[in-house]
Amino acid sequence: MTNPYKQSYKQNLIDNVSLAIFNCGLQSCTPEHSWGPGVRDHFLIHFVVSGKGRYICDGKSYELKAGDLFLIKPSQIVSYIADENEPWEYYWVGFNGTYAQKIVSVLPFKENCPTYSPKDYETCKEYLYQIYEHSGNSIKNSAAMLGYLYLFLAKLIEESSLIFPTPSVTQSNYVIEAIKYIQFNYSTDISVDDIANAVGISRSHLYRVFVSNLNQSPIDYLTEYRINEACNLIKNTNLSIAQIAVSVGFFDQFYFSRVFKKIKKIPPSKYIQSIEKQGE
Repeated sequence: MTNPYKQSYKQNLIDNVSLAIFNCGLQSCTPEHSWGPGVRDHFLIHFVVSGKGRYICDGKSYELKAGDLFLIKPSQIVSYIADENEPWEYYWVGFNGTYAQKIVSVLPFKENCPTYSPKDYETCKEYLYQIYEHSGNSIKNSAAMLGYLYLFLAKLIEESSLIFPTPSVTQSNYVIEAIKYIQFNYSTDISVDDIANAVGISRSHLYRVFVSNLNQSPIDYLTEYRINEACNLIKNTNLSIAQIAVSVGFFDQFYFSRVFKKIKKIPPSKYIQSIEKQGE
């Protein structure tokens, strides 16, 4: 049995990027070490590298061993516990972002089976290890961590494509193209009709594929994207609220403030004060 240890890293101030590392780590557990029942607010994948344990998700129990992955989705009630005699050692990575749900939807996990045993065990293990190995707050660290996360997810997507049919690829492409259009044009006075025309589908079809793939309407996605970009400007610039509003596609400062408060639960002036206090 490996001597118990835990090493972890958590990112700070993640806002509105398409995909970002939330946390990562390596852990060798003591016998019957457990977490939960509880929920996470991000996606989390554990990879068992040695030993055994049990994962309980939505009331179902899964016995896992070295070479198995298990997925935790936001707001799912889960718990997991190390084996009494052969406690597991695992690597993990937590991630979120505007593109996270879309990527997870094409991984080889299914609603009725949140576990998977990758065929290329060693490569997956190495990518996860390298995510933690490159953890840190510099731009270099962030780029390296994200690069290995993409490689890890791409490996799983590659295996998934060999196992499961992908009838919704066209729908996925529509969503991806729509998100790209939003990212490049959110600061201008674009509408849902503009997004649909850019993608080449009707407004109603765009709504359906967004709800199907992201559980969110196009206008809600666009609005949240703009507000999160406004948060980035608040954190990283000295622009006024009026200037920030215009910069993210709102040409009425008072309407911007109402929308900001609705999404962030506080007005932009209070948000600015909270950021200033963090810097004290």
